[in-house]
Amino acid sequence: MGKILFAEQDGVHVLKFIGEVRLTLGPTISTFLEKLESCDHFQSMIIDLSETETIDSTALGLIAKIGICTREYFDSRASIVSPREDITRILNSMAMEQVCVVTSDDVVAEASGLQELPTEITSEEVLRDQVLDAHKTLMALADQNFDKFQDLVEALENEKEHERSGGKTGRPTRATGT
Repeated sequence: MGKILFAEQDGVHVLKFIGEVRLTLGPTISTFLEKLESCDHFQSMIIDLSETETIDSTALGLIAKIGICTREYFDSRASIVSPREDITRILNSMAMEQVCVVTSDDVVAEASGLQELPTEITSEEVLRDQVLDAHKTLMALADQNFDKFQDLVEALENEKEHERSGGKTGRPTRATGT
């Protein structure tokens, strides 16, 4: 199980991902992202993956969204600290350098005051929408990501449409007379 620590000092925001960073942390990351968008005291964003054991594509998509947010709202590039070769390889394979600076240098000199972000619990529908949005974000970063996630995104969109139509298949039915 993973967790996310956060600290902010003089406008420098630090997110530290520890352990297994999976879609279950998606709601926590999304809540952080919403707060970040309305932040009025921002200098930079550092995402520390030095203690991350594994990370899934949903979490990567949400981290990409943080990178996009810092660029669009604050004209800044988020930095991802990744000293582990296996994690860095995953970041590179997802084209994260498109929205973040990826470095193996530990630019976080032991951030003081790191506090665990509260784990957010959400419905399956909201979680599915976050997974869908995260993967669409990754798909937009690079053509190879589009190819990797197209089937998943289509499946999630079909599931969403199926629910929206009340479980109907969407196929026309033939009326029979009696």
